[in-house]
Amino acid sequence: MSDHNGRVLVVGALPPWLQAAVNEHDPLVLPGEGERDAFLAQHAESVHVAVTTAFAGVGSELMAALPNLRAVINFGTGCDSTDLAQAERRGIGVSNTPDVLTDCVADTAVALLLDAMRGFAASDRYVRQGRWETEGPFRLTRKVGGSLVGILGLGRIGRAVAARLEPFGCRIAYHSRRRADDVDYPYYDSPATLAEAVDVLVVAVTGGPETVNLVDRSVLEALGPRGYLVNVSRGSVVDEDALVELLATGGLAGAGLDVYVDEPHVPQRLRELDNVMLLPHVGSGTVETRKAMSDVAARNLEQFLRDGTLVDPVVEPRR
Repeated sequence: MSDHNGRVLVVGALPPWLQAAVNEHDPLVLPGEGERDAFLAQHAESVHVAVTTAFAGVGSELMAALPNLRAVINFGTGCDSTDLAQAERRGIGVSNTPDVLTDCVADTAVALLLDAMRGFAASDRYVRQGRWETEGPFRLTRKVGGSLVGILGLGRIGRAVAARLEPFGCRIAYHSRRRADDVDYPYYDSPATLAEAVDVLVVAVTGGPETVNLVDRSVLEALGPRGYLVNVSRGSVVDEDALVELLATGGLAGAGLDVYVDEPHVPQRLRELDNVMLLPHVGSGTVETRKAMSDVAARNLEQFLRDGTLVDPVVEPRR
């Protein structure tokens, strides 16, 4: 960078490993809403770099309030909470933490799929509630091996999910923006045609404006009353109202969800259903992965402060 005197701003709660690295640069910390205007009036012009998370992000209003912002260092792969369009226009670099969370998110998708089809969490509740003794055996569920699993988004995570499911005896099909030349899985030309063909639809696309409600009512209805949905992507990708309605009325057999539209708020109707497993966005939530993500974010910060470039750019900074 041409000017190394700009301040680093922390937006949202960072994991301790990343916070420790950021603390080396005497950062500012963005306060809550009540104190934000006064804070920005005093400090906005001095901020050159923001360090944030996929949950918090640097949204349109905050980015517009930081006239000299040059980079956003994002902890997480998804950057949909950051205004990427404004960043592009202004030449603000944006980085993320790819690759290092692939395995844990793929593990989570497989766990959700197993639970959606076999009802393990529901059967655990059945035992705890004493219902086995009073009502007899738990309901029959569906076999995982031999099922046709559709992967919506055959990127790093989607491929890792497929690789884990093949040893279960699952067959794989997919839809992505582009057909992949290096796999033999059947390709379907839309989310709806894929959903209509498969037993389980695993959503592993990136978040952002382009994928909002990509899995809409028509896709869910195509998946049908014997179909299961697994979402480890972003809540915004799925029409949540339609999902709840179809799960409640038998239009879908079940679901496994790690993400929601308005996190951490999960619709009450969804929480009351027994044919869906609900996780609190823990796909990458292991000590090893969060530490690795922190290391990647810290490397992006250090490199940007050193020479104005990013190791993992989602948006390239203007030099």
